Amino acid sequence: MAADGGRSALPCAFSPKSRQFLALCAQDGRLRIWNTDSKTLQQEYVPSAHLSAACTCVTWGPCRASQEVPQKKRRKCDNRSAPEQSDLLALGTAAGSILIYSTVKGDLHCTLDGGHSGPVNSVQWHPEDFVLYSGSDDTHIAEWDLQTGKVLCKWKADRSAITALCVSPDGKLLLSAGMTIKMWNLETKEVYRKFTGHCTVVTTLCFATTRPPDSNGLYFLSGAAHDRLMSVWQVRSDGKDKNSVVSFTLTDEPQHIDLQTSNSKDEAVRLSVVCKDGSLHLFEHFLNGPCKKPLSPECSLQVSTTKGDSPVPVPLLAATLCADRQNLMLVYGHHIQPVIEKIPFNTSERHVCLNRDVQATLSISVDTAVSKVRTPVINEKKSKVLIPGLPGHKAPIKLTPNESQKRKNGQSTTEMSIEERLEQIELSVGGKDAGKGAASLQTDSFAVLLVQGLESKDEKILNKIFQTKKETLIKNTVARIPPPAVLPLVEELSRRLQGHPYAALLIVLWFKAVLTQHTSYLSSLPDLVSQLGSVYHMIESRVKLYHQITRLHGKLYLLMTQVAASNSANKVGRVDHTAKQVYEEESSDEDEGSRDEGRPEDDSDDWEEDEAEMEVTEDKENHVEGDEDMNDDTKANGDSDMDPESEEE
Repeated sequence: MAADGGRSALPCAFSPKSRQFLALCAQDGRLRIWNTDSKTLQQEYVPSAHLSAACTCVTWGPCRASQEVPQKKRRKCDNRSAPEQSDLLALGTAAGSILIYSTVKGDLHCTLDGGHSGPVNSVQWHPEDFVLYSGSDDTHIAEWDLQTGKVLCKWKADRSAITALCVSPDGKLLLSAGMTIKMWNLETKEVYRKFTGHCTVVTTLCFATTRPPDSNGLYFLSGAAHDRLMSVWQVRSDGKDKNSVVSFTLTDEPQHIDLQTSNSKDEAVRLSVVCKDGSLHLFEHFLNGPCKKPLSPECSLQVSTTKGDSPVPVPLLAATLCADRQNLMLVYGHHIQPVIEKIPFNTSERHVCLNRDVQATLSISVDTAVSKVRTPVINEKKSKVLIPGLPGHKAPIKLTPNESQKRKNGQSTTEMSIEERLEQIELSVGGKDAGKGAASLQTDSFAVLLVQGLESKDEKILNKIFQTKKETLIKNTVARIPPPAVLPLVEELSRRLQGHPYAALLIVLWFKAVLTQHTSYLSSLPDLVSQLGSVYHMIESRVKLYHQITRLHGKLYLLMTQVAASNSANKVGRVDHTAKQVYEEESSDEDEGSRDEGRPEDDSDDWEEDEAEMEVTEDKENHVEGDEDMNDDTKANGDSDMDPESEEE
C-alpha cells in the first residue's frame, strides 16, 4: 500500500500496484504524469484555476474492471463509455473543490464543488465502493458519491483542520488527523478510537497491516510536521491503545512515505521515508507488539552530484518500493524534469551515497525541425556597419562656409569629427563666442556625444559636456538619450557628485533632469536601491552638514550684531564732562555766593537782568509756600472758613 505523504511541498503519488506512472503537481499548478518505465513525460494537464487555486494533494484511484463517469458536470466530449481498468486521479485544491482527472482520456472527468468552504488537505478513495473521502480546513470530512458527483454525508470531525485521511484496506475504518488522531466507523460515522501523542500537525497516516482489529493485529503509522519520529499505533480490542508501540527515527520530518503491508505476524513491514532534507530512510520490522527503544533505519540513502571539486546533495522528491520486493524506485532532481532511477533494494550497507551527473540528465533536447526559431544567414560582404548614435536620430553635420561652398559645387563633404565638436563645446562653455557656439551646437549633438562618452568612458568628452550651465539644454539632452544609457549616466553622475563642491552644483542639475525625465524607467530596475543607495546617503549627509552650517551662521550673525551694537554704544557714550569755562563772583552774602558760584564772569547787562528775574521768582515761591503753611495750620486748629476781611489783611 502506498501513501502520498500528506501535505508535502510538491504533492506526488505513484500509481497503485504497477508503479508505472508518477503524478506530480508542480508549483505552477500543472499536473504532470511521468512514465517510470520509459522515463518520459506521458501527460500534462493545466487546470483552469491553477494560479488562484493550487493543487494541495493528489491520490490515485484503485483499478477496477469498469468505472463509471460521474454524470454531474460531465464534458460534452465524454459521451463515450469509460474503458476497462481506467485509472483516475483525485486532486484537492486550495479553493475547496476536487478535480477528477482521467489518465486514459487525458482530460478532466468532473469537478466536485460545494463540499468544503476551505482548502482540501487530503483525499482518499474507498477500496471497493465508488466513494471518495476528503478532509478540509473547515474541520469537516465529506463523503462523495462519484456516480452522481454529490455529497453523501458530511460531518464535523475535529475542532481544528483535518490534515490527513486514510481508509483501511477492508474499507470499514477511516483515520483522520486534527488535534488528535481519530478512527471512524464508516457505517455509523462514529468514533471507534482516539490516539494522542503528536504535539504538531499530523501530515501522514497509513495502515501497516491488513488484519482485522479484533485480533489485536491492526497497526497504522503517523508522522507529523517538525517531528523526527514516526509512530506506529496498535488498535487493540480492549481499548488499551493510548500510546504508540513502535517509533522510527528520522533525520527530518517526513515528506513522502511508501510501505509494503504485512499480512501476518511472520511477514515484515517494509517502509521507505523521504524526509524534508532530501534523504531516504529504509526500515524493515516485524510488528508483533510494543518496542521500547526507537528503531534506527536499516539503510540511509543520499544522492549527490559533483559541482567543481566538491559534491553537492541532490534532494529526493519521492521513492517507492517496487512490487517485486527486490528494487527501489527513486525520483530526484527538479520537478520540471525529475530523474527516475531504479536501484536494487539492499540494506546490507547502513549509509549509501549515489553520485550522479544531474546536469547532463536534466538537459532538455530540443528538436531543430520543430523549433520555430530560425538563425538568419549573414552575408559579410554585403553587410553594413552603422555608426554609433541614437536610434532614429542622425548626428548633425556642421558645415563651414568653405564646406557649404564645396557642397554647392558638387564636392563631397564628411561628417564632423569628435575633435571639432569638442572645440565647439569649448567655445560654448566660455569666451566671447559663448552664445554663438551654444547656438551652433544642437541638442542632438550633446546627446550623441554624451552616449559616446559614457560608452568609451572618455573623461575629456564628459568633462566638456557636464560643464554646461543651461538648464534647458540639460533637460533636452537627457530627454534624448536612450534608456540603456540612463543607468550608466546615473553612475557617472553619482561618481562626479562626490568630487569638488563647485562641480556638484552642475551635477545636481543633471541629476534633477534624469530623475524627472526617466522616472518610469528607473522604477522598473530591480537593483535600483543598490544603485542609488550611495547617492541617497551622500545627499543626506551633505544636507545634515548644511543644517549645521546654517545654525553656525545664525550664531555668528548674532555675535557680530552684538559686537557691532556695543561698539556703536561706546562711540556715543564717550562725552567730555570737563567744564570749558568757570565763572566766580565775589559777594558778602553767603547765600548769594553759593548760588552764583560757578557762573561765568561777565559784566554785561544780560547777566543782571537774569539775576533780577531769578529774585522775583524766588519771592513768589516763598510767598506761596508761606500761604500753604498758614492753610495747613488753620486746618489743624479747626478754622476751616476764614472771613474775606481777614484774607484781605
